[in-house]
Amino acid sequence: MAEHRAVRMGIDVGGTYTKCVAMDNVTHEIIGKNEVKTTHDDKAGVAAGVVQSFKNCMAENGISPEDVVFVAHSTTQATNAFIEGDVAPVGVIGVAGGGLEGFLAKPQLTLKDIVLDEKVGRKIPVYNEFIKKKQLNDDTITAAIKNLLGKGAKVIVASMAFGVDDMTAEVKIHDLAEQQGLPVSMASDITKLHGLTRRTRTAAINASILPKMMATANATESSVRSAGVTVPLMIMRGDGGVMEISEMRKRPILTALSGPAASVMGSLMYLRASNAIYFEVGGTTTNIGVIKNGRPGVDYAKIGGHDTYINSLDVRILGCAGGSMVRINDHGVEDVGPRSAHIAGCEYACFTPEEEIDAGPLTIEMLSPKPGDPSDYVAIRLASGKRICFTNTDAANVLGLIEPQYFAHGNASAARKCMQPVADKLGITVEELATQILDKDFEKVNDCINALAEKYQLDHDAMKLVGCGGGAASLVPYCAKKMGLQYSIPENAEVISSIGVALSMVRDVVERVIPNPTQEDIKELKKEAIDAAISSGASPDTVEVHIEIDSQTGKVTAIATGSTEVKTTDLLKECDEAEAEQLAKEDFGQKVSNVHLVEKTDKFYVYAGEMGDRHPVRIVDKKGFIKVQCSDAQAVKVKVADYQESVKDLWEKLAVFKTDTVLRPDYFVCVGPRVCDYSAVDLEHVMLLMDLDIGDREPDEEIIVVGAINDVR
Repeated sequence: MAEHRAVRMGIDVGGTYTKCVAMDNVTHEIIGKNEVKTTHDDKAGVAAGVVQSFKNCMAENGISPEDVVFVAHSTTQATNAFIEGDVAPVGVIGVAGGGLEGFLAKPQLTLKDIVLDEKVGRKIPVYNEFIKKKQLNDDTITAAIKNLLGKGAKVIVASMAFGVDDMTAEVKIHDLAEQQGLPVSMASDITKLHGLTRRTRTAAINASILPKMMATANATESSVRSAGVTVPLMIMRGDGGVMEISEMRKRPILTALSGPAASVMGSLMYLRASNAIYFEVGGTTTNIGVIKNGRPGVDYAKIGGHDTYINSLDVRILGCAGGSMVRINDHGVEDVGPRSAHIAGCEYACFTPEEEIDAGPLTIEMLSPKPGDPSDYVAIRLASGKRICFTNTDAANVLGLIEPQYFAHGNASAARKCMQPVADKLGITVEELATQILDKDFEKVNDCINALAEKYQLDHDAMKLVGCGGGAASLVPYCAKKMGLQYSIPENAEVISSIGVALSMVRDVVERVIPNPTQEDIKELKKEAIDAAISSGASPDTVEVHIEIDSQTGKVTAIATGSTEVKTTDLLKECDEAEAEQLAKEDFGQKVSNVHLVEKTDKFYVYAGEMGDRHPVRIVDKKGFIKVQCSDAQAVKVKVADYQESVKDLWEKLAVFKTDTVLRPDYFVCVGPRVCDYSAVDLEHVMLLMDLDIGDREPDEEIIVVGAINDVR
């Protein structure tokens, strides 16, 4: 065992298992893994399982506390709190000016109860107080807090009209509530976007889980400290970044949906997937999302059907996965899922000892896994009385789609024997039954992927599927073949979420509505994003900021990412030009001809090819990572002093004229060790953003500008 090795540890909390992975900080090799059943029913909640798996992994692999340089975990606590209604009543103190402002703002600040589940009446109780800005002082705030507590509030929200421009009033309310020992949330601390009702609602949802999340955070942190680990405990966010636990105590809502986010970041960083549709296939659900040009798709989260201002990875959750049960009618397969075998208390057929199946006659049973479910789910009762199910995993094993090295590989003979009675009942072969099962899943997966492809303007010829999770091999190969797409299921796919947590970067987002942003506006926003990332635990010298401008809405977004204090070392061997060309050819696929190098720097290769009247382009870095895919583009190498002329030239040359609009190109610029990307409908905005990244470089430095035609065919 190496002395004083640096170890990164990531713990992912799943619905069934909590898994911990220890990785070498330098090489990213896996040192060890441990899994325990997720501790939903423990007094300490899921935190107990987090600590248990963490300590087990350290003990089993000889990891000493001083070896640990990074530890983080994802959490289902926030999501579960909303699902289960384990929320605190919220008291909102709204503030606005007088006259017309107050007249318009008061109803926007007065929230109704926030319904989480209409069917069962689950909701966040909300109580309201309103104070005119001129009357805001310690006495009126104290009286408002007292009134809210009297109505039943347990947590406080401070929200003021135009609070994003001046947070003084919200801070005053926050400080007085905190002095009374009350959990409190400021609306403008959650988001700087206008939209008073939505901002206030987001803060109220955040506040409702503060007590539970703070208790969990305290329990987890104290347990990690008791293990002798002194580095900050990081928590996974729903947008794929991590933040220090101190930040989580203020904004726990950011951790919602962090489970799916963990698998995305594992795909992005460990598998080095820069352009892919990723699947995380568990036992009950499949999470599907997009990585495009090295960035995951991000959107605002909906919680309980309510729009929020919380950024989270745009993940589609399907109720079909490795363990999904089959529903049948008189003619064939009716549907697959959403209930899974473990919900019905059944084992998978392919993981059942064959001698148990052979012990006597098999009986078909139709059942409802949970009260209110349809009664057309099918199971098989063995002679012993034991009930088992055949699932997607069984169907894929029967069809020989799962290679022995995959986690989902099982006994195809056992699965075939259990499926035979149902196949006979339907008058089809076992193989036809297995095909019908997987076809039902394919319908859902295909619709989902097509919707994502349209939203993110993905080029079908460049799409790949990356399968993660224990059930990946049960769905991904079949769906990929039907769609004519390449796929991969990497080693350690079953713990990709834990790997994603271990390798995560600190991420923070600052958003503003600035209709005509100046360079000073952008610089100020950039600095605020950097400061936010540092507050969340990023090392100052590692923070990079990506700026996006939406010309139609005036929204400017600054996304800051950085690593924690111990910066990881990338030891991947550099590839030469021949190896890079081979990687580009593989990524282009067989439909692209005449692949050739068009430009290069000391950090990047740019390859182009021909496909009909299009000229696809790939940017490959010296580590063999495909950084950018363009379905039709043009690349030029220029000196920094001359780049603006090339940008203007491409702006006109690559424009696509439609009946009612003009589509302008997107830009990718290889500058130093980075690829910067820009898209805007206004050339002035493009130049503004480029100048922030390129303006301070040496005039004679050579950069590559790629203009990508913005026309999806």
